[in-house]
Amino acid sequence: MLDWLTGKGDPTFWKTYLEHFDKEDANAPTRYVIFDVERTGLNWKEDVILSIGCIGVVNDQIEINDFFEVFIKQENRTQQNEAVEKLFKADSSEAVSESEAMMRFLEHIKNATLIGHNTNLDIEMMNQALKRMNLGKIKNNVLDINVMYQRFKNLPEDQHHTLDELCDLFKVKKSHRHTASNDAYITALVFLKLKRKLKMQ
Repeated sequence: MLDWLTGKGDPTFWKTYLEHFDKEDANAPTRYVIFDVERTGLNWKEDVILSIGCIGVVNDQIEINDFFEVFIKQENRTQQNEAVEKLFKADSSEAVSESEAMMRFLEHIKNATLIGHNTNLDIEMMNQALKRMNLGKIKNNVLDINVMYQRFKNLPEDQHHTLDELCDLFKVKKSHRHTASNDAYITALVFLKLKRKLKMQ
């Protein structure tokens, strides 16, 4: 799959991804993709991505059919933590390589605005994965629900809230936390409440 690394130019999926940003329709409703990344830790240089989960939002509606989840093979897994164990107790027969996961992720998100919680680390880790594929960085606009809440309450930038705390503040039911797909869904619920509070289009 990595034939382009031998000098044959950028892969088709990367070219297709970039083309989405040249074909944006100003009259089309904004598509938001709420995403979450499960990782082995908080160090983008040493830790790795375990899974990515996404769900779409259009016209203030969660689009259940606009769903994406991928698990990444950990061939040299030496780190043990709760997130790792939880993922690998499940059936990992559908896990794919990191490069395959990133290809599927980009094909799914297209030029959507990405929404997450504490997004800087997640985006940096995905950019590192793309760098290992000799590709560029993610081009999508990114919004962080933590930053949205800071603006809503006029809080300082260094005042952060966990996803659990934001769920409590907005009375969002927490269930099956710490899987990428379920955290993405919970984040989507918080995002929609904040979007209304901030009167975002």
